[in-house]
Amino acid sequence: MTLIHQSSLPPVEIPELSVTDFVFRAASAYPDRLAMTDGADISYTFAELEDRTRRFAGGLAERGFGPGSCLALMAPNVPDYFVVFHGVATSGGTLTTINPTYGAEEVRFQLLDANATILVTVPMFLETATAAAEGTGITEIVVIGGTESSLSLDDYLGERLDQVPVAVHEDVMVLPYSSGTTGLPKGVMLTHYNLVANICQMEHVARYLPGEIGLAALPFFHIYGMQVLMNGLIANGAGVVTMQRFDMEHALTLVQDYGITRFYAVPPMVLGLAKSPVVDNYDLSSLKQIFSGAAPLTAELQEEAAARVKCQVVQGYGMTELSPVTHATPEGINRAGTSGLAISNVESRIVDPDTGQDQPVGERGELWVRGPMVMKGYLNNPEATAETIDGDGWLHTGDVAIVDDDGFFSIVDRIKELIKYKGFQVPPAELEGLIVTHPKILDVAVIGVPDDEAGELPKAFIVVAPGEEVTLEELQAFVAEHLVNYKQIRVMEKIDAIPKSASGKILRRELRGQ
Repeated sequence: MTLIHQSSLPPVEIPELSVTDFVFRAASAYPDRLAMTDGADISYTFAELEDRTRRFAGGLAERGFGPGSCLALMAPNVPDYFVVFHGVATSGGTLTTINPTYGAEEVRFQLLDANATILVTVPMFLETATAAAEGTGITEIVVIGGTESSLSLDDYLGERLDQVPVAVHEDVMVLPYSSGTTGLPKGVMLTHYNLVANICQMEHVARYLPGEIGLAALPFFHIYGMQVLMNGLIANGAGVVTMQRFDMEHALTLVQDYGITRFYAVPPMVLGLAKSPVVDNYDLSSLKQIFSGAAPLTAELQEEAAARVKCQVVQGYGMTELSPVTHATPEGINRAGTSGLAISNVESRIVDPDTGQDQPVGERGELWVRGPMVMKGYLNNPEATAETIDGDGWLHTGDVAIVDDDGFFSIVDRIKELIKYKGFQVPPAELEGLIVTHPKILDVAVIGVPDDEAGELPKAFIVVAPGEEVTLEELQAFVAEHLVNYKQIRVMEKIDAIPKSASGKILRRELRGQ
């Protein structure tokens, strides 16, 4: 029997608007209010932010960029990230967001896969961007802030452009990349409607008061930072203070100086707030909520941080493929250790992955979800799409969950292979495919092992070629030549053979000792 858990929160209406028209729908009511600042040199009011965004869209259109075109954005959190994102949306084009710490090989893969023709970056990453663009469809590299020899974002500003007509249910606005439940990174096709829907669905979870300000330390290239921070805050009339990289003391200074009310975090940040002695040096009385996501947070750490900072600490659950939030903790309602309730317009199921049977309250099973936030699919990959979204529209998350009698969901395990290191996705298959090319290594398997600070550490089991020796440092140096730092191997163990099934699939449970 199918057991569907309906959201206990009121349903919401989702307007048929482009994401930019939706995000700016009320900005005219507070044109002079601070919208975005980097806390140092650049600040935009809501009126200035909208004007700059519409002018960048106009500049794109004047150069022939529009529906069917793709722009790649490889930058840290800066106010102009929003301008580029929504300029592309206004033009009717598609944006793919790239981790700016990627190496040239990783960037090139995404540029080719997304068929990008323009690449926007910052001076710090221009060298990598230039190398990555070789052999791709990139015809122009635009630099936020500019350099002496490069085209700047200001050079791209044109006449204001209103929203180019889009089919909100069909047109893909953004292509973040995710490994899904397994395998190599894939472009996640999120439509205007997906993005608008998920901001609306959070209406009964995050209730912003006039003049609130959020800290945006989590990267905008990642769906959490993109939607919950950048788009969600601006859409609700809240100001955004950006950080290019997280530093605890700098973050606390910004909280104190700007009276920040919302601190969006991942578990390692919450650990720092609970344990770091520097917290006592700052006035954090403006904080009303710390929201943690990207990986589960223990009840003990959640309660310890709340007591230390003297504000509510809550958590939520989501995936890139879900735009991203499906479960979260409404203000004033908290059950430590859980990911909260299903948000508005979300249906959930807990399904035994072996039998396909729905599980009763209190029993473990794979979390399936359905709703308007579910992605359109994976770019150029119908097979992976069909493996993730079934014929009835249920997205199979690959996460094992339990729901209690009151509708609170807890993520307790994972059946997917993906490793979560400090909230970042580390696909074992990508590491294995690279490491097996090392001349001294015959075979390899990678799993995640628990770690209090990072959540999980990528561990490599390697089979070394006869007569050879490989150290962890040697392996790390090899990986660092090709992949971003967070995809680094942290632990290594040499074994005689990698356990595999008859079909050749790695038996990761055996490596975990299960």
